[in-house]
Amino acid sequence: MIKESLLNPADVAYRETVLAGDYWMKVVKAGQTIRIVDSEGNQAADTLFYSAANPAERYSAVDTIREQGNVYLTTGSVLMTNEGHPMLEIVADTCGRHDTLGGACATESNQVRYDLGKKHMHACRDSWLLAVTENPEFGMSKRDITHNINFFMNVPITADGGLSFADGISAPGKYVEMKALMDVIVLISNCPQLNNPCNAYNPTPVDVLVWN
Repeated sequence: MIKESLLNPADVAYRETVLAGDYWMKVVKAGQTIRIVDSEGNQAADTLFYSAANPAERYSAVDTIREQGNVYLTTGSVLMTNEGHPMLEIVADTCGRHDTLGGACATESNQVRYDLGKKHMHACRDSWLLAVTENPEFGMSKRDITHNINFFMNVPITADGGLSFADGISAPGKYVEMKALMDVIVLISNCPQLNNPCNAYNPTPVDVLVWN
């Protein structure tokens, strides 16, 4: 599960720091490798993936779980689309496990999970909706917000098949690295959640690196 990358950060073609609460939306070309770095530890990077050729084809948690026979993602996991095509492969991972079932925070879930007064608080779905609005060249809208991966988030499956949101297992500098198997639109919401103890109630930046 744990595998260090052989890539040198000095050789990157692109690098950007994404602050907590911000989004990152770019195309990663087939053959390129993208690394998401948990810069300060236990920060969830809620991420959506779409085919750049046809955004109606996108990451599918159902197809990915079925094909790999595992609900957790780590080195060797191949992310599958809703049309059954391989999209990206996790080629290095120093965290060891990532969630693909817990979904993303929304104003509605803030209200249900935490308090009626939390509904106004910023959430990942807000970041994604802002991203598709500010990037009309991708031709996407609210209807395109579907399955996501919560990189660095720890959501164990309970004995009775439920989900539990547990303390993080990541740490400063941990990363996950994926090789694109097709041209992919990557949309990251660097989670702004202030109500979850997993990140010590302190959202922090993530770094995104891309190698050719």
